[in-house]
Amino acid sequence: MFKTILFLFIVFIPQLSQAFCGFYVAKADVSLYNQASQVVIVRKEDKTVLSLMNDYQGDLKDFALVIPVAEVLKKEQIHIGDNKLFKRLDNFTAPRLVEYHDKNPCQRFKYKMKNILVKSDRESAAAPMKEKDSLGVTVEAEYTIGEYDIVILSARESDGLETWLKQNGYKMPLGASAALKPYIKQDMKFFVAKVNLKEQNQTGLKFLRPLQFAFQSEKFMLPIRLGMINAKGAQDLLVYVLTEKGRVEVSNYQTVKLPSNMDIPVYIKDDFAHFYKSLFDNQVKKYNLRAVFTEYFWNMGWCDPCAANPLSVSELKKLGVFWLGSSSTNGRGIPVQVTRLHVRYTPDTFPEDLMFQETGDTQNFQGRYVLRHPWTGSPEQCDAAKDYFKNLAERHERESSVLAKLTGWDLNQIRHKMNLTNDNSSTTSEKWWKNIWE
Repeated sequence: MFKTILFLFIVFIPQLSQAFCGFYVAKADVSLYNQASQVVIVRKEDKTVLSLMNDYQGDLKDFALVIPVAEVLKKEQIHIGDNKLFKRLDNFTAPRLVEYHDKNPCQRFKYKMKNILVKSDRESAAAPMKEKDSLGVTVEAEYTIGEYDIVILSARESDGLETWLKQNGYKMPLGASAALKPYIKQDMKFFVAKVNLKEQNQTGLKFLRPLQFAFQSEKFMLPIRLGMINAKGAQDLLVYVLTEKGRVEVSNYQTVKLPSNMDIPVYIKDDFAHFYKSLFDNQVKKYNLRAVFTEYFWNMGWCDPCAANPLSVSELKKLGVFWLGSSSTNGRGIPVQVTRLHVRYTPDTFPEDLMFQETGDTQNFQGRYVLRHPWTGSPEQCDAAKDYFKNLAERHERESSVLAKLTGWDLNQIRHKMNLTNDNSSTTSEKWWKNIWE
C-alpha cells in the first residue's frame, strides 16, 4: 500500500500582572478552527529554530511530510518537541473576552472590583547514499529521531525528485513537481519524515510530537506553497514568532491588526466562539483573503489581562529561545517578544511563501473584547441613576451597532437578543412618557 504524503507548511515567569480590574472569561484558541496548523518560529539575527505541530489524523503508517530546508541538517539540529508548549503559547496569546460590572451611580465612594486572573532521542544516523544519476536525487543524510525516520534529499530537477519519492513508496499529489521546482531553483534541500511505527509504539502516545529544527539562513520566511497541494479549501495557519525586540510582520503581504478593545453586548459571553469566528471571517472577507492578521503582540514575561500564565524561561528555552540566560527576568519583562499571526489562505490568494521582518514596533496589542454588565438598580434611586439609564440605552445601541459591524450579523436580530425593541425592558431607559397624561 502506498504511503500518503502530506506537504505541510514548513510542510504545513514572573507573577501575573495585577493591573486588570475585571474578569477574563473566554478565549479564542486554535480549537475554534477545524483545519488549523500551528508553527512556532524563534528568530534572532540569521538563526532560526522552527517548531512544527503535526495535526495529522489517520493511520500513522500513511503519514509522511516534506519540508524544504536551507541546508543539510545534522542530527543535532533536529529535535522532538512538546505538544503542551504549543497549547501554552496558544492560550497565552489567544484573543480574549473580558467583563466589567458598572458601579452604583448613587454611590460616591470608589467601587472596588474583584481582580480575577485565570491562571489560568534517541537518534541514529546512516552513511549518506550516492546520487542516482538517472534522477538527479542525492540522499544527503538519514536519521531516526524519536518516532520519525528522516531522510534529507537534494535534487537537480523537480521531476526527478517526484519520481524518486514515488519509487520509494510515496503517493504524490497532483501538482507536486511544479510546487517543488521553485525550491530546487533556490538550491534548497528537502527534509522527508515518516513515522517509525516501532519507535512510535514505544512512546506510548496516540499522537505525533512536534518536530523542531535549528538552522541558519538570511531568509526569514515560512514556505507554505507545498501545503496547498493537497489542501481541501481554505486553510488556517497560526504562527507564533518569538524575537528579542520588536513585533513581527509579513513583508510581502499586508499585515493588519484585528479590530480590538471594543464593547460588545453582554449576551456574547455565552457565544464567544461563534462571535470570534464570525469576526475573523468578516475580516478575511473584507481583505479578500489577502491579508495576515495580528492577534497578539506582547512581552513574553507578563500580560494584562492574562488569558493564561506567561511561559517560564525553561519553557521558552524548550521552544528554542537560545539567547536566554538562567535569570533573564527583569521586572515585568524578559528579552522575548511574542507575535501571534493568523492567516487564512488559498493557492490563489497566497501564491508566495510568507516573508517576515522584525519591526521596531514595541507597542503592546491583543485581540480584546469587552462586556459591561449594567447596574441592576432603579432610576428612582437618585438623579444620577436617571442619567445613568439614559446613557445606558445609548450605550446598548452602540454595542449592537459595533457587533453588527464586526461580525456582519443582522442588526435587528442583535437588537432583539438585547431586548432593545421591548418597551417593558427595565434595563434600557427610563419610561419618559409615563407622566405626560397624568
